Amino acid sequence: MLLERLVVGKLQTNCYIVGCERTNDAMVIDPGDEAERVLQSVRSAGLEVTDIFLTHFHFDHILAAETLHKETKATLHIHKREANLLTHPPPIFRTFSPEVPHGLKADNLLHNGDALSVGKLSIRVLHTPGHSPGGISLWIPEENAVFCGDTLFREGLGRSDLPGGDHQTLIKNIRDKLLTLPEETQVYPGHGAPTTIAHEMRHNPWIASQE
Repeated sequence: MLLERLVVGKLQTNCYIVGCERTNDAMVIDPGDEAERVLQSVRSAGLEVTDIFLTHFHFDHILAAETLHKETKATLHIHKREANLLTHPPPIFRTFSPEVPHGLKADNLLHNGDALSVGKLSIRVLHTPGHSPGGISLWIPEENAVFCGDTLFREGLGRSDLPGGDHQTLIKNIRDKLLTLPEETQVYPGHGAPTTIAHEMRHNPWIASQE
């Protein structure tokens, strides 16, 4: 697996470029801003973007999605519960960022347990709501990697006070969907440094506080 993390935008969002070494096909996860920078990184790596995944609809994870979609013709994915929220974002988001796209439509609506592929990389969709109603994590079992958006951070977790958020739902899905992954799984969050499932099981105070 080829992996590049770009920290983009005012909120320092992690945008991931994940490529298949055997085919040079790639996916972009959470193109939160700086579309030209993301495209340049893809070109420099000699990759072809076939898929764009949005872990959730929040503005800081989608600002470059429209441009990338047009430039690459890649399939744009989001969970089914957030299709309408992507197309019609809450007005509050424009308070934070006037550039939030309106009318952006996903090509494919995801469901929990969906099995997808990018090149020879096999991806499993985990529905992990709580930060948002249709938040997803993308698990690549053979690479021991999960990309979890704003569900889980290194020794932290996503906020739950934005539209569609719920703290107890967030905790439940972290426990049921993420902490059940192999402990050696590398966790790539929507903001901040990577971590591992093992580290979070032992050191994440938000999870420990729920015991």
